[in-house]
Amino acid sequence: MASKRSKRMKQIDQMIDRNKLYSLEEAIQILKKCPQPKFNQSLNLSLKVGVDVKKSDQQVRGTVSLPHGTGQDIKVVVIAKGDKVKEALDAGAEFAGADELLEKIKGGWTDFSALISTPDMMREVGKLGKVLGPRGLMPTPKAGTVTNDIGKAVKEVKAGKIEFKVDKTGNINNAVGKISFQETALVENLMSLLQAIVRARPASAKGVFLRSLYVSSTMGPGLKIDAQSLALG
Repeated sequence: MASKRSKRMKQIDQMIDRNKLYSLEEAIQILKKCPQPKFNQSLNLSLKVGVDVKKSDQQVRGTVSLPHGTGQDIKVVVIAKGDKVKEALDAGAEFAGADELLEKIKGGWTDFSALISTPDMMREVGKLGKVLGPRGLMPTPKAGTVTNDIGKAVKEVKAGKIEFKVDKTGNINNAVGKISFQETALVENLMSLLQAIVRARPASAKGVFLRSLYVSSTMGPGLKIDAQSLALG
């Protein structure tokens, strides 16, 4: 038995053409005009890239600071000792410490957005891979979340620095802001992320790199974007 579509989704169906290639501006305008649920949705990018994910030299990963932030309430936890604890808290981290926080996370606590660690604590943090890994919370040097410059790292994450990486199916998925943002802010955030992904293209990747690109809201439709219109080089 087919599921019954809601009134909201029927209205959305009348507003979009699923076979059309949209510009970023057009897609965002439509998503902002769609009937909204009772919460501030995120705007999401879903990108298929032309790499062989089985090859270690074709991984796509990096970080980018979104010029207008993510719009999310970002809770930062820092694993550190000594003066680095105060440095983390002064920079805006919600929690900072060592043994007590490690035990709490070991018990399954993951009510935070980002985990930052000093290099000397990574041996202990690494033991929490089964908890942190599936949630994408494991700190890494490439993401700037394993560092001795704790204050800088906390401020960057709070300001909208995000990590992107290709998954096992060759896709990259990231939230780039809230649907309530101004259209120009969402376009600038999206372009900043896309430019960073293009810069992270592996030298060994052949053929078309940006295979398909969609933007969507949390509970809205996915609209296909004309990648050739983006002048990404």
